[in-house]
Amino acid sequence: MPDTLFYYDIHRFNYLYQGLISLEVLIISSISDKALERIKAVDTRMRVVDARGWFEEEIRNTWPEMTVQRYLNKKPSTSKSTPKDRDRILSTAEIILGGFPYPLDLKSRAPRLRWYHQTPAGASNLLRGDLWESEVLVTTSRGYGNTGPIAEYVLACFLHFAKGLNMAYRDQQWHRFDHRTYGSVLLQGKTVCIVGAGGIGRKVAALCAGVGMRVVGTRRSASPDDQRDAQFARLESSEKLYELLGESDFVAVCCQWTPETTRLIDKKAFTAMRPKTVLVNVARGEIIDEAALVEALADNKLRGVALDVYVGEFDHEPDRRLWDDERVLITPHISSKTDKSQHRGLELFCENLKSYLDGRPLKNVVDWKRGY
Repeated sequence: MPDTLFYYDIHRFNYLYQGLISLEVLIISSISDKALERIKAVDTRMRVVDARGWFEEEIRNTWPEMTVQRYLNKKPSTSKSTPKDRDRILSTAEIILGGFPYPLDLKSRAPRLRWYHQTPAGASNLLRGDLWESEVLVTTSRGYGNTGPIAEYVLACFLHFAKGLNMAYRDQQWHRFDHRTYGSVLLQGKTVCIVGAGGIGRKVAALCAGVGMRVVGTRRSASPDDQRDAQFARLESSEKLYELLGESDFVAVCCQWTPETTRLIDKKAFTAMRPKTVLVNVARGEIIDEAALVEALADNKLRGVALDVYVGEFDHEPDRRLWDDERVLITPHISSKTDKSQHRGLELFCENLKSYLDGRPLKNVVDWKRGY
């Protein structure tokens, strides 16, 4: 859905412009007080409703325990909102700012809802709820997240396996050293393939190029302008993925999860990879065929694998065949975490608020057919 596919009722817009009606913005994301005040300052035509923490109880009751443990505070919210309170504020909301996890039935309970913005970047977060493929305009923070920290995570994982640091943990457990198994390799001069050269992928490319790596990558569709990107020796459409994998020593999966990318890294992809490839996934677990990954590890195809995500991560623990393998590093979706946030999702939301009030197109509107 292009950004231009958003239209205003002319009479409503005129009343709003003249200050005769106010627009109601509902905040259910756990943003800071400072961020809340910044939203309120965007325009006096808005009525901002602070409902932070109001929906935590029902989220705890409707999301898997794994999600609750990882994304909600240990102590339940002190909010004393009732179901009637929550239904009341949803019934009048025109815009909602949400995070993750979120109430699964927002559309059915918010009849006036016209636009929903989620602070995370991945549109696939919305697959569980009733907003997916609805007529409600949905925007994400794609390209505005903590792309820098995620890129550092990728490079750290490359170094982890390139220098054999996973062997150090094994030796620590055994209380004896086997220096012959470390087999350190030099990153400089090696080729890395960035699967999905978007906001995150380009940050990864910049860091890898900075340590002297040759960078190649894929985009959903590559243009002549992409070919001139100085960070990439080659930047191709997804049809060239296997070819690029065949010339790469390191692979970073950074693309959006869509029907097109589901199990994109499959048996054919692993076959195309060079021996002793290092694979890192900071996108979504479902992009890698985990059965094929287990097989590739059994065939000693890979030097190391780092997974910040895995199939079904919001529902259950990782596959033990992966978690128990010393060549596999699994972390709980923390690659974006940092002591100094670079997340600009609120900046995008405020910019889009101004556009919404002025009747202009919004940025980062989800195209349901494309999947992001």
